Amino acid sequence: MALEEEVEVAYPQQPHCAVVLVLDVSGSMAGPKIQGLNEGLRLFLEETGKDALASKRVDLALITFGGTAQLHHDFDSVSNYAEMHLECQGGTPMGEALQLAMGVLEERKQHYRQQGIEYYRPWLFLITDGEPTDMNPGDGLWNQVCASLREGVEQHRFAFFAVGVDTANMDLLSQLSPPGRSPVRLRGLSFAELFRWLSNSQKQVSASRADEEVKLPTVDWGSV
Repeated sequence: MALEEEVEVAYPQQPHCAVVLVLDVSGSMAGPKIQGLNEGLRLFLEETGKDALASKRVDLALITFGGTAQLHHDFDSVSNYAEMHLECQGGTPMGEALQLAMGVLEERKQHYRQQGIEYYRPWLFLITDGEPTDMNPGDGLWNQVCASLREGVEQHRFAFFAVGVDTANMDLLSQLSPPGRSPVRLRGLSFAELFRWLSNSQKQVSASRADEEVKLPTVDWGSV
């Protein structure tokens, strides 16, 4: 992206943490699951937005995949988010969504560098209840996505978290996840607890130095 097309980042005097939520909104998420996801997202925005540091330092982007993968909401400070309502449709193009997420993260970091903004290691956070419909273990897209995730984590370009909901294929999520961070199966439909943990984690990150390793809160909303 050319400098004249540079995106203005709010609170440039603050270090920033870019967080991309990659959310499954395919047809199988209909009913209580999408209701829980919407309520959890609302809670995350509310809780994180009330924190003096996190509200300025956490930049959130939403990528949804249901029928198609799309950038549902580009990066913005959590305090600038309006209330939203996600709806379900279609299949589960998880591979395309993860590729899109890694791409927008790299673009965001480029904006930080162009503007001399210090930043924390970004987060890429996947929530899904199914299996990808656009890739299978061993095919070209699968190998490409796995390699990109592994390389990104190993080179500290981002941290990757995968959460399986309900009937999610945890074996596939384990194969997809780089070594060192196993996917977590959500306990029931504990979306509120999941997003409260995510908010508390971002508050802790925001209160630290950009080069500091942060001990995250204990996961009490699911099991490995």
